[in-house]
Formats: sequence, structure tokens, C-alpha cells
Amino acid sequence: MLDQETIRTFIHVAESHSFSKTAEALFKTPAAISYRIKMLEEDVGTQLFMRTTRIVQLTPAGDHLLERCSQWLAWLDAMPGELQQINHGVERQVNIVINNLLYSPQAVAKLLAHLHQKFPLTQFLISRQVYMGVWDSLLHDDFQLAIGVTGSEALANNVSMLELGGVSWLFVVAADHPLAECEGPVHEDKLRAWPAINIEDTSRNLTKRVAWLLPGQKEIIVPDLSSKLECHLQGLGVGFLPAELCQRYINSGQLVSCEVANQRQPSPLSLAWKNEAGKAVEEIVSLFQQQAGPVRDFLQNIDLSA
Repeated sequence: MLDQETIRTFIHVAESHSFSKTAEALFKTPAAISYRIKMLEEDVGTQLFMRTTRIVQLTPAGDHLLERCSQWLAWLDAMPGELQQINHGVERQVNIVINNLLYSPQAVAKLLAHLHQKFPLTQFLISRQVYMGVWDSLLHDDFQLAIGVTGSEALANNVSMLELGGVSWLFVVAADHPLAECEGPVHEDKLRAWPAINIEDTSRNLTKRVAWLLPGQKEIIVPDLSSKLECHLQGLGVGFLPAELCQRYINSGQLVSCEVANQRQPSPLSLAWKNEAGKAVEEIVSLFQQQAGPVRDFLQNIDLSA
């Protein structure tokens, strides 16, 4: 019924709106093309074309079949390469989760451009998560590699690690914020009067962590690091930001770094991947081991060596 020749004939008629043009292109007679389409319609039990003396148009059923046949042919054309890829240890799909602290659209695009060129038949899926949500995705979802898991020790025996370094933190407020005038360590009573700007941990299975919040302090939850930075710049609240991220705003006078009694400790981050990784994951690991160009932008907020 739906052999490749019939499908290609059907697609050509649908796109050219003509039996005669299809016959000419496929080196067949118009009668042979018409007969093949007629037999296809009998096999599927419904009309696929509306015929006039000048043109043929698809019926709604024909439209649906055209979409499915185009997908099927594309799959058939790609199948030999996919099978060769599988035999050579290259994954059909790689899911990558990235810590919000290291995520940037530019970094993602640069890595994907490199991977697409080297593994054109592999599908790549990117997810951005926060704190323990990175580990959660690697351990409990179908992710093969994580850029920026917290810590330097694996949380499972089937995971390998590469230390990337650490992120140091600065307590910052807007230049016109009342705390900007404080000298010496700011007491917690004063800090508690202002909302803490935080990003919620996205973990679903592992225990969530709170970056910094004093007892009784109001909290403003934002979805990502860019939003948190903007809230600080607008003077909406207080809290810690990665030193590398906020330093230029401190230099320009838009933010002020304050000394607090309990400084937030640096955050060590690592690359983590499943041990049964294929060639694409191995390539990403190699790029990070060399700190090569396609992954260098992920390391911009890391200011402490591993």
C-alpha cells in the first residue's frame, strides 16, 4: 500500500498539483501516475485529491497524509546515518542540564553550534535548573550530563565528576539603598528589615536549599539570575550575587558591596555525567577538561580555581 515509490509519487502530485508534471519528473506516463494514485485511494479507503480538468487539489485527508508521508520519508532518509551513528557509539539524543549560575544564551548557542556540526544526527535538549534541581535532573530525570552541579563529590555511583571551580559571593545593594551608607559589618537586625531576593531551588526529589534568608525576613522569589540582578539594581531588596557578575556594576557605582557578619561561603561547582555516556557526552567532557572555546562562556562566573 504505502511503499516508497507510491509515497514519493503521492508527494510529487500533491506539490505539483498535476499528474502530467509528476509523470514528466518521474519518467512515467500520466496514466501510470493516475493509476497509482487511484490504487492508493482505494487502499486507504478515502479520496485524497479533488480533480478538475486543469488541476488537482488535496482533500483534508490528503493534507494529513502529505504531512505524515513527508515526515516518514525524512525519517527513512536519515535512518542509515542514525544506524551508523548508533553503531559508532554516538547517542541519538543527549539531554543537558545547566546550573542557573553558569547559564547564558550565548554559552548554550556556542556549545550547540559545535555539537551540531560534529554530531548532526543527534538531538540535544537543554534545561536550566537551580541549586539541587541540577542534581535532581541528572539523578531522577533522563539527563546524561550536568553543567554546574553543586559540590565536588558524586551523589550516585554511576556518575563521574570534573571540578570546574568555585563561585564567590558579594552582599550587594543598590547605590541609593539605605544600607549603602553603612560602615563595618551590617547587623542582622538591619538586614532583616529589607526583603531577600532569592531564586527558588527547582529540585523536586532532593531537599531544597535556600541561598540566604534570615529568620522573619521577607523573601522575594524570582525565576533566574538576571531577574535577581535587576531587582538588586532597582533597590527592591538585598542579598548575595556572584562576585564576577556584579563587579562591573560595583565599578560603575550602580551597586555597593556591604560587609556582613555572616558572609556566604563560595560555591564549588562541577561537571557531572553518567558513566555509560556516548561519544557526544565524551566530547563535552573533553571540551571542559581543556576549557576550550565552545564551553568557555559557561565559566564566566567562576572566579575560584578547582
